[in-house]
Amino acid sequence: MRNKKLMWQLPFLTLLIIGTILIIRQQRSIPYQTDKGGIFGTFYTVTYQSEENLQKEIVAELMKVDSALSMFNEQSIISHINRENGGEVNEMFMEVFRKAMEISKETDGAFDITVAPLVNAWGFGFKNDEMPTRHQVDSIRRFIGWKKVILEGNTIKKSDRRVMLDCSAIAKGYGVDIVARLLKSKGIANYMVEIGGEIITSGISPRRIPWKIGVIKPTDDTLSISNERQAVLNVTDKAMATSGNYRRFYYKGGKRYAHTIDPKTGYPVQHNILSATVLANDCTTADAYATSFMVMGLEGAKEILNHHPELMAYLIYTDKDNKFAVWYSPSMKDKIEETP
Repeated sequence: MRNKKLMWQLPFLTLLIIGTILIIRQQRSIPYQTDKGGIFGTFYTVTYQSEENLQKEIVAELMKVDSALSMFNEQSIISHINRENGGEVNEMFMEVFRKAMEISKETDGAFDITVAPLVNAWGFGFKNDEMPTRHQVDSIRRFIGWKKVILEGNTIKKSDRRVMLDCSAIAKGYGVDIVARLLKSKGIANYMVEIGGEIITSGISPRRIPWKIGVIKPTDDTLSISNERQAVLNVTDKAMATSGNYRRFYYKGGKRYAHTIDPKTGYPVQHNILSATVLANDCTTADAYATSFMVMGLEGAKEILNHHPELMAYLIYTDKDNKFAVWYSPSMKDKIEETP
């Protein structure tokens, strides 16, 4: 009886094996597409396995994000809000705003999209040749604060007309997520989306192995020509974002001023973290927390990570001897493929 049962099962097992082999062969025959271009003042690269090239649709989605969140697009929703005392917003804007408010609350204001006037005053937004005085910084701080802006229905309201929004610390990550959603909607399982260093991946790479991304060693490099790797991470089916002060800074009067502004003090941060790489399930979240950790410093970042086990971080900082040191989440250990 048992042998007869096995005889009936063998043909089905054989068909299952043959079918699996055919599916794998078919999948391997599908080419990978790579599309590149410029957006948000930086560059994007999208690599995905598909018979169809989707660059036009990818660009269309990115332009939707630009028209909602770009401060450098005078016709964008955020530009209109910054000129006026608020205004109606679309679904994209609302999604980013809600995420920004959530992370502002979690980080006690270390992440703050109202920091734009301070960024500009310190010369990291729109060009400003003069450094702000203490009096100017204190004056600007009066209309800085994530609680000074609210969303009611589909309308943004500001407590002070001078409040300005700056989503540059979250918009690239959101753009990455939007492109990933497009690819998923097309049934694409294997892809990597990268915008200005913010990344999300799924499935396998064109080499048929997990996606591996390098973490750049932080050195003073305003021209972005140094790409020495500090580590290589396995980021398959994860989003990754890095924030650092080693490429956007300037010297004045012999002092180094980094582009990350502490919303509470109004001054560029002076913490010992050189770069913060965050892994999360979506790139919007990873992008915002990477910036938050640069503001909070090493101990503040560790505290947040203790309360958010879904996040992983790889932090490069200077120790008491002014030498490079690394700290990473315990859960990050299995993600590290290479180290110096």
